Amino acid sequence: MNKKTEEFYGRLKEELHNTSEWPGEYLYKFIVPTDPKKIEALENAFDNMGAVIKTKKSKNAKYTAISINVTMENPETVIEKYIDVSTIEGIISL
Repeated sequence: MNKKTEEFYGRLKEELHNTSEWPGEYLYKFIVPTDPKKIEALENAFDNMGAVIKTKKSKNAKYTAISINVTMENPETVIEKYIDVSTIEGIISL
C-alpha cells in the first residue's frame, strides 16, 4: 500500500470513529466492470455476514454499481474489507 492510500485509510478510520457508533451499519459502494466473476468475487467477500447487496448495471451495461449494507464491528474491520476487495481487477470504491 502506498503512502497516499495509507493516509486515506487513516483519515477514513478517524472519521468513522468520530461519526458512527460501533458495531454499526456501514454502506459500501463499488463500481466494477460487468463481469460475473468480478461481481461474484465481491459478493463472496461479504458472504455469511448478513449483508444486503444491491446491484445495478450502467446504461450501456459496461459497469455494475454494487451497494452493500452490512453491520461491521469497528472502523478497522471496515477498512480491512476495503483492502480485501481492492484486489478485484477494475474495482472502484466510492
